[in-house]
Amino acid sequence: MLTPLRSIHVMAAVITDARGRILLTRRTEGRDLAGRWEFPGGKQEPGERPEEALVRELREELGIEARVGDHIISVPQQYPDKRLCLEVRHLTGWEGTPRGHEGQALAWVAPDKLMRYDMPPADRPVVAALLQPDRYLVTPEPDDVPRWLDGLEQAVARGTRRVQIRARGLEGEPWRALARQAVARCREAGVETLLNGDIDLARELQVGVHLRATQLAALSTRPLPEGLPVAASCHAAADLRQAEALGCDFAVVGSIYPTQSHPGGVSLGWPGFAGLREGVSLPIYAIGGMTTDDIADARRHGAQGIAAIRGLWPAAA
Repeated sequence: MLTPLRSIHVMAAVITDARGRILLTRRTEGRDLAGRWEFPGGKQEPGERPEEALVRELREELGIEARVGDHIISVPQQYPDKRLCLEVRHLTGWEGTPRGHEGQALAWVAPDKLMRYDMPPADRPVVAALLQPDRYLVTPEPDDVPRWLDGLEQAVARGTRRVQIRARGLEGEPWRALARQAVARCREAGVETLLNGDIDLARELQVGVHLRATQLAALSTRPLPEGLPVAASCHAAADLRQAEALGCDFAVVGSIYPTQSHPGGVSLGWPGFAGLREGVSLPIYAIGGMTTDDIADARRHGAQGIAAIRGLWPAAA
């Protein structure tokens, strides 16, 4: 009979200086994952509230008195010997000068350089939560192209910064024409764009591609060069492992709740999502009945945020 893995709750902080740099600490020799960089913090002890644990750990580790702020993300992650939940908070401020009181190296890192640092699996989704959009629009079918393009512009104007252009009812030149127009409008607005399934057209237009689950299973190498985003729809742990091995930048997992498009489909719920989340370190969007009201819940279960069609598309479009 297998022995259940021990479960631990770890609190960590995003500490930002006046120049906008973020503090990382390096794991010392003799610890698991020695030499890797992480957000400072430590294990919550029995009887401690999360905020108390983080204040204590930062006092012991860095010699500062911290004021704990908003929740950023909680990442469930399974390691060979344990199940960990990494809960990450902003600090609203602190007193003292951070120093490595346990012999650990410190580094103040510009946000756009965080990805260069080798981190434990649970810390990588934190970087994505800090740098990447918390919502991912999947476009609906375009019944009326001018009205659809107007809806896309409205969605972008409301703050959507990552869009998947999907129009499964179109093929050939009508699809290519729509994709070109949509990409041009997103590019003008500074919005990251991915095309659903069309690797060749994505390469031609120099945008990203969102792989369907069947495509993901058939690929052995990343279909686009670094710098052009690659995402994937995933429904099981094996899909997520394949997406990570392929070098995908993020994934979409669902359905969390029943949807109009799949009313009788199997719903994961948040516990099911978290169970899949803990097996990989990819940023993952939750999809299926999601609206912006679900972003906080999504972050509490380790999601980058939400992906949606109806929940992010303007109602009047």
